[in-house]
Amino acid sequence: MKVIEESALRDRRLVFEDRLHAGHLLAKKLRPHVAKGNYQILAVPAGGVPVGYVVAEELRIPLDVVIVRKIQIPWNPEAGFGAVAWDGRVILNEPLVAELDLGEDLIEECITRTREVVGVRVRKLRGDRPFPNLEGKCVVLVDDGLASGFTMLVTAESVKAYRPRKIAVAVPTGSERAVGLVAPSVDELVCLNIRGGLMFAVADAYERWYDLSDEEVLTFLTKSSDENVNQ
Repeated sequence: MKVIEESALRDRRLVFEDRLHAGHLLAKKLRPHVAKGNYQILAVPAGGVPVGYVVAEELRIPLDVVIVRKIQIPWNPEAGFGAVAWDGRVILNEPLVAELDLGEDLIEECITRTREVVGVRVRKLRGDRPFPNLEGKCVVLVDDGLASGFTMLVTAESVKAYRPRKIAVAVPTGSERAVGLVAPSVDELVCLNIRGGLMFAVADAYERWYDLSDEEVLTFLTKSSDENVNQ
């Protein structure tokens, strides 16, 4: 396990103009570590897709998506107590679950609801496109940031079932706690802007930030697919 950061960006805010600029800087950081080989980028929608698109374009690596979603706290949907992956895998933030004192029935209800949302998004963003063959490949998991880290953690654990040769995580920004949570589960973690402290928001790393629509995500994926065909 290896963590690579940009020390000059440690604990800074507003270090990226937008997700495309962050993707460019991330690609630049990744380039020395991406040897010639069989690579696949898997981006986490929505925010991870424009970042992944730029990284894929600049490093000439195929781009695809993996659908994961946080399990929302019922009375605070902006926060989550775990995450669900496209294959149904669930990882819970056990300390937070204990702190929230959520009953088993409510936890299962939230998980079921999240799985349904993931299924809908899989159909919308992947359609009938087959999942890429990851066996023996070096897989780079990309998002626009790590807040709690559980969404990326469940992504990494699910990808392991596809028997890749190596799993790396590449994100522009992340909390120190999230980096510490995810790093032991992957071979390499690249995070340009690691921030400590009790409060963390991915958006604080970006001068221009907004929630992407599914239509924008599909536009990036279509453009990436067309470029791969034309190479």
